[in-house]
Amino acid sequence: MKRIGLVLATLAVVVAFALLANRATRIPSAGAVRTNQENKPMASPDFTLKGLEDHDVSLSQFKGKVVLVNFWATWCGPCKIEIPWLVELQDKYAAHGFTVLGLAMDEEGKSAVSTFVQKERFKVRGTPHSMNYPIVLGNDATADKFGGLLGFPTSVLISKDGHVVKRVDGLVSYGEIDKAIQSQLDANEGSAH
Repeated sequence: MKRIGLVLATLAVVVAFALLANRATRIPSAGAVRTNQENKPMASPDFTLKGLEDHDVSLSQFKGKVVLVNFWATWCGPCKIEIPWLVELQDKYAAHGFTVLGLAMDEEGKSAVSTFVQKERFKVRGTPHSMNYPIVLGNDATADKFGGLLGFPTSVLISKDGHVVKRVDGLVSYGEIDKAIQSQLDANEGSAH
């Protein structure tokens, strides 16, 4: 009986430590909106990067849409977990003025990313799907414009008027990002009436 009590106590200490360590290592602004002195959302930085077909893609060309800028890499495990969710969100909201914009941060560049995008299939609602949103070749200079990256994936939600409204360092919560996207789409519909 004492052994079970000792195991349970140890387990409780480990769980408590893990929760505290997780909380202590999170950046306070990880999910927060960046603001200026007037406490208004900051404008998103613009960038122009090469797409997989060597054409220029600028963030500004998506103005008027809600955009989820997603920094990822082909070798990133959490990125592979999140890609089916991004595919589903793209399917769900594309007709309502939303897009995911994937910034591939692979050091190997286009050869690695192009092969990955062409060959990989992700299970979405039980069916294999390819990545259905624009992919561009990212770089550190672009990441720095968004305050740098702690790791992959990192996602930044941008409103239709080009303001950063949410940043997620690490794996997104599908429910949380879905609600954030929906609220941006709803807010814009409400202001159009």
